[in-house]
Amino acid sequence: MKVLVLNSGSSSQKSSFYRINQSLPNDPLTPLWEGKIEWREKAETEVKHASGVVQKNRTKVLSRAEAVEHLLGTLTNGEAGAIESLAEIDVVGHRVVHGGPKYKEAVSLTEEVRAEIARLAAFAPLHNRAELEGMEIIEKLLGKVPQIAVFDTAFHRTIPEAAAVYPGPYRWFEQDIRRYGFHGINHQYCAARAAKLLCRDLNSLKLVTCHLGNGCSLAAIRDGRSIDTTMGFTPLEGLMMGTRSGSIDPGILTYLMRQGHLQGQEIDNVLNNESGLLGVSGISGDMREILATMKEGHSRAKLAFDIYVHRLQASIGAMVAVLGGINALVFTAGVGENSADVREAVCQQLAFLGLKLDHDANRKCTPDVDIAEPDSAVRILVIRAQEDWAIAKECWRLMRQSDHD
Repeated sequence: MKVLVLNSGSSSQKSSFYRINQSLPNDPLTPLWEGKIEWREKAETEVKHASGVVQKNRTKVLSRAEAVEHLLGTLTNGEAGAIESLAEIDVVGHRVVHGGPKYKEAVSLTEEVRAEIARLAAFAPLHNRAELEGMEIIEKLLGKVPQIAVFDTAFHRTIPEAAAVYPGPYRWFEQDIRRYGFHGINHQYCAARAAKLLCRDLNSLKLVTCHLGNGCSLAAIRDGRSIDTTMGFTPLEGLMMGTRSGSIDPGILTYLMRQGHLQGQEIDNVLNNESGLLGVSGISGDMREILATMKEGHSRAKLAFDIYVHRLQASIGAMVAVLGGINALVFTAGVGENSADVREAVCQQLAFLGLKLDHDANRKCTPDVDIAEPDSAVRILVIRAQEDWAIAKECWRLMRQSDHD
């Protein structure tokens, strides 16, 4: 089965192409082709073939659609090409950030599903609209090829009402204002991957998964199900992030509004784009730059790092309390996979849980690996984020299911 995955974001477009045989492998497949566009003043495109061929391009484009069409064109043309014709693609999977209260699992794309994704764009305007545009581009290029929507919120639909309902007027909940949670595709993948790495039954494990990238969230996973998470109604709640504040006292916002300092869209922009590591440090939202300037003696970079770690430790503690214990702590995504400094600082205050970090393994590790000491009561795993592969597996599963119906 030839599967194309589109991961459409507000500032980037990622795509992967897989060829899956009759049965799913135990370990993730390496995509035969990967493409990425970063949306800046110009579209910066990078394409990789499994053979090691890399192509980069930087061009000014008229529209997102034009750039995506160009990106997908490299699937069939040039040194990075993986197939002769786009018509060979059997199914296309899309990461959809917000599935609302309705979708608890991946679904085949229909007009009804598209309409619901469009309605939910009010909750996640930058993401859902980009994802709908990706679906339209695929329909234009590939006609009636099956398309499948895989929702970031679906995995967290199992969290109990005590965790999902905000303590405001109950009518909010009746209006679908509730905690949805995000990064669910990767949290779910990491839970299953952790069980395989530990040679344990997933249903026997209590896990805290830490998705630490530009966006950050935790999930408390018991018996393979999400029972709590840090993001909520939007991806703004919870941990301190690259440019997002995470949870703050809402009274700060009402105070600033009363003082006439911020209104409406300004608040949204400040909390999402001018806060977090960037807002505190005044330097960058990139953890690599924070660490580099911190080591040069920059006090606000050090403060940003300390706040980030403090909030992360506190939230891990909360997740462990909800679980009633922990078997493994999982680090994943850009910061989680690549920053030994963050992992070490976070684990330092968690020794009371019986957690012992192997400092040499932490410094030398490449995912997927256990970096805990042999006698640690809690395993510490670093797992590579594999959202595209998780989406491809869902496509394979639904297509096989439809073949047998």
